[in-house]
Amino acid sequence: MHTPRKRFGQNFLIDDGIIHAIVNAIHPQPGETVVEIGPGLGALTRPLLERLPHLHAVELDRDIVARLQRSWPADRLTVHSCDALKFDFGSLGTGLRIIGNLPYNISTPLLFHLMEFSAQIRDMTFMLQKEVVERMVAEPCSNDYGRLTIMLQRRFHLEWLLDVPPTAFNPPPRVDSAVVRLIPKTAAEVVALDEALFARVVQTAFSQRRKTLKNTLGSLLKPEGFAALGIDSTLRAEALPLADYERIAQHLADSPAT
Repeated sequence: MHTPRKRFGQNFLIDDGIIHAIVNAIHPQPGETVVEIGPGLGALTRPLLERLPHLHAVELDRDIVARLQRSWPADRLTVHSCDALKFDFGSLGTGLRIIGNLPYNISTPLLFHLMEFSAQIRDMTFMLQKEVVERMVAEPCSNDYGRLTIMLQRRFHLEWLLDVPPTAFNPPPRVDSAVVRLIPKTAAEVVALDEALFARVVQTAFSQRRKTLKNTLGSLLKPEGFAALGIDSTLRAEALPLADYERIAQHLADSPAT
């Protein structure tokens, strides 16, 4: 019997109805490269392997790694014993379908890490804290809208699939959960930009949410720059849509002095 470990953020999925709904939503097919992050006790692993000849799993807990390796032969389940935050998902090829009940304590940094491999990913389906999913799909001018929203919506189409109550887990978390699908946008759908500069603009804008853009972005964009872009510098960061942040980054790349 494995005792869930708080330091790994372990809450094991036990509701058969939810498990069935998630696997059906993923709809895995033989020949696909499917990667499960944090397989835990195999709640999703087992039904996935009923439909797939092979599955990759990324797991940090060594006790669970040993348990998984005892349960399935290596030609069915390849277990990568490592931290998902440091794992090179690109080493598994292209067309990746990544899934998982993500540890809530690392979900945001893990999403940023996975963003680096978007060109090699077909789709991702994750169980996350509902609050995080609300931030991911948020619209401008809402409290949930922020850096995570913009960075993910620039790269992915997002689809909220279903809500999951705490009772679906052991131990039950203190928060509600939700399942979300992320599908990378095509190259034609993503505005070509200096990605590092874009990330800097977004991070700087949201560094002090209660302040206006004039105060947060003033070190990067002068008043004449705001005027040239037609952006009201008295607004707060959450008021601007993704396209405006892309325009700011492009303006700074073209005219760094303004």
